[in-house]
Amino acid sequence: MTPVRIGTCSFADEALMKAWYPREVKTGEQRLRWYAERFDTVEIDSTYYRLPDPATVANWADRVPDGFVFHMKAFAPMTRHPVRHEVLPPELREAVEPDAKGRVDRMPREVRARVFALFREALEPMRAAGKLGGILLQLAPYVVYKEHSLEYLEWAQEQLPGDDLLVEFRHRSWLEDEHRADTLAFLEERGLTLVVVDAPRSEAKNLIPTVVATTSQTAYVRFHGRNAKKWNVRGGSAADRFDYFYADEELEEWVEPMRELTGQAQQVYAVMNTNARDGNRAQGPDNARRLADVLRRAGVDATGLG
Repeated sequence: MTPVRIGTCSFADEALMKAWYPREVKTGEQRLRWYAERFDTVEIDSTYYRLPDPATVANWADRVPDGFVFHMKAFAPMTRHPVRHEVLPPELREAVEPDAKGRVDRMPREVRARVFALFREALEPMRAAGKLGGILLQLAPYVVYKEHSLEYLEWAQEQLPGDDLLVEFRHRSWLEDEHRADTLAFLEERGLTLVVVDAPRSEAKNLIPTVVATTSQTAYVRFHGRNAKKWNVRGGSAADRFDYFYADEELEEWVEPMRELTGQAQQVYAVMNTNARDGNRAQGPDNARRLADVLRRAGVDATGLG
């Protein structure tokens, strides 16, 4: 069976810095090295907010041992999210006009293609080091199942040849009964990885059902917590939404699904996107460690010491 490789979404969240890293672990380099002694995979989410810097990417790759795997979240325009005009590179700022809020929403396809190219080029040091896992394409919640959306995913894959693309849907139309089989078949035909999610149980359109399935040789599970009360609070922040400590009983629900995934995929990853803290407990690594413990007690091979 394939082991479940467990980590967190970010190694530099405020909660980790305040409640997980020892006081003497102060710099970014020290934190990543310390993190890599306890987990062997991480999802980098800062790349959603701005394009990654190649030098920074190279440093990340240099600071972890062989076998460590990074997953990189796609820059916002790549997944049809708006982006602040000021964070675009100068060459792209000149090609698009911001709206009244200083954002760029509807980006011409040729400009978006350049975004993909810059993102891909920036990851080359990590790719060359053999430490690049998947690129997370977390689609905007208003991207619904329809022909144009399918065409966009095909186009996006063409922009990132050879990379393992992890597709996370955020509108439930993709995985409701009407379209579920077609969605899974589409991903499987193209070797795209379905991102399996654990999230609040709700009928909200921006909460997809948990569908345990493999559509490529990679299985990828993101744990968002089950904070239903704060998920769609008007004016609430992402930090509020993902504020959640899992109960052991909730983690135990994942024993059989993980066992199923390890029997189907060549690599299996589980990452915690819970990012608050309670005193000296940081949710991400705490939840990750306890998931690893739960799986190991049940006889499922899992990494992650917390």
